[in-house]
Amino acid sequence: MKFSPPLIEARLVRRYKRFLADVELSDGEVITVHCANPGSMLGLTEPGIRTWISDSQNPKRKLQYSLELVEVDGAMVGVNTNLPNRLALEAIEDGRIPELSGYTKLKTEVKYGNNSRIDILLESASGKQTFVEVKNVHFRRNPNVFEFPDSVTARGAKHLDEMANEVSAGNRAAMLYVVQRSDGDSFKLARDLDPNYAAAFDRAEKIGVEAYAIRCNVSADGIDAVDLIKVDE
Repeated sequence: MKFSPPLIEARLVRRYKRFLADVELSDGEVITVHCANPGSMLGLTEPGIRTWISDSQNPKRKLQYSLELVEVDGAMVGVNTNLPNRLALEAIEDGRIPELSGYTKLKTEVKYGNNSRIDILLESASGKQTFVEVKNVHFRRNPNVFEFPDSVTARGAKHLDEMANEVSAGNRAAMLYVVQRSDGDSFKLARDLDPNYAAAFDRAEKIGVEAYAIRCNVSADGIDAVDLIKVDE
């Protein structure tokens, strides 16, 4: 996935109200940009860090620019949570996730469960369905280990229980954690930050919900989900 038009480098002033951030441009001007990230962005909001923003080139938008990347400990990190679904689709279609390959049909945002939508629905030639829930990951507090979630996510726990129901009904279901950074080689749950999510994950896993994590190469030019990494639950 390439950024077009090219991103603009800036410095973070502050991130606030969940969906807003102030950044300072190279000429010293401070502007407010959209931050498409409902999570805490733990460890990624230190004032003064390098950031990159995108220009929507849409004069009708309330906020013309969006926060896309930050740099932490020398690593480029994607923070736009609207991108992982697109990155997951590209990876699946390009065969970078062998466990999710060989399907004849692919749909997105399909209604299922209790007023939910599955991110990706795969269907084989025989008609068997695989439900794929995509989650964004950018939290790292220990060397080489990525974690999810970085804050409480009741919605995430609900999705795990609903995918477990699909497995019980005879379908297949998989969590796909898309890591928008490359400075690590394994993934695990942040059980201390959201015990309820961890408990839902354990319930789902016992029933047969699978879990995969794919690491991204991140640069100011673009982001690509390139290789699966170890999942330590």
